[in-house]
Amino acid sequence: MELRRTLIGGAGLVLAAGLSTLWVLSDATPRFNAEDNRIPAGDAARGKLVFIAADCASCHARPGQPDRLRLGGGLSLASPFGTFRVPNISPDPVDGIGTWSVTDLANALIAGVSPEHKHYYPAFPYPSYTGMALQDVADLYAYLRTLPPVAGRAPPHDLPLIFRYRRMIAGWKWLFFREGRSAASLTGEPVHDRGAYLVEVLGHCADCHSTRNVLGAIKPKTRFAGGPDPEGTGFVPNITPDGIGDWSEDDIVRALTTGDTPNHGRLGSSMTDVVANTASLPESDRRAIARYIKSLPARPTPKP
Repeated sequence: MELRRTLIGGAGLVLAAGLSTLWVLSDATPRFNAEDNRIPAGDAARGKLVFIAADCASCHARPGQPDRLRLGGGLSLASPFGTFRVPNISPDPVDGIGTWSVTDLANALIAGVSPEHKHYYPAFPYPSYTGMALQDVADLYAYLRTLPPVAGRAPPHDLPLIFRYRRMIAGWKWLFFREGRSAASLTGEPVHDRGAYLVEVLGHCADCHSTRNVLGAIKPKTRFAGGPDPEGTGFVPNITPDGIGDWSEDDIVRALTTGDTPNHGRLGSSMTDVVANTASLPESDRRAIARYIKSLPARPTPKP
């Protein structure tokens, strides 16, 4: 009997130690602190271009009104894990991010960690944004501060109970998230490498143009090869040479400027918002995006 009590007590201690370790490991740890001097001063004019390239308005502009700079959030994003509601990121100090510091924004974009030290769901594309240059983070912060405050918070996410416990996201990050790293393939050629940054990081194009596994992470062999729309409303096309290999750089630049495709079609669905952004970028950036897309490895389109 005494041996049994000892074994049970030992097992309890091991379990408690394991749970304590799991609790520590699942904590959301910010990458930057308030005294961090790695983040430079920001410039709002440059930040406007970062905002456009990162497609921020497409998700965060309040639905049902035409001003893409009123970032009151509220858009519903359907997913296999439930419905996510995009938050207010206007400078409103109560309902938006008006009280955030540039450090808070850097932790959100690069570490996927909120000011309350909670993990963000990867429906917010920080797995791509994590490769952002700190100067771009600072510039974006400066620009966001110039936009109009919008009162009102988005409704809460509508998720099954199991997915409401954010510490579980630590496991997802451990499997699929590489903080501070980008999937961009660099060659040293300036136009190509600028395109890599725009496509892989700011534009987070792979988030839509890829197929995901059962845990919601991109399957590497389908990167840019298309897949089911993340919201379950169709199939996003393959933009590797297997899909648009007959498009020239000029064709891609034209599509990103006007929405017109070389086969006399139009880019539609969510690409309408994307084109609204890319058309506002410098022509050199559209050219860089085209150069990088033309360099992608050919991958077969996954079956719907």
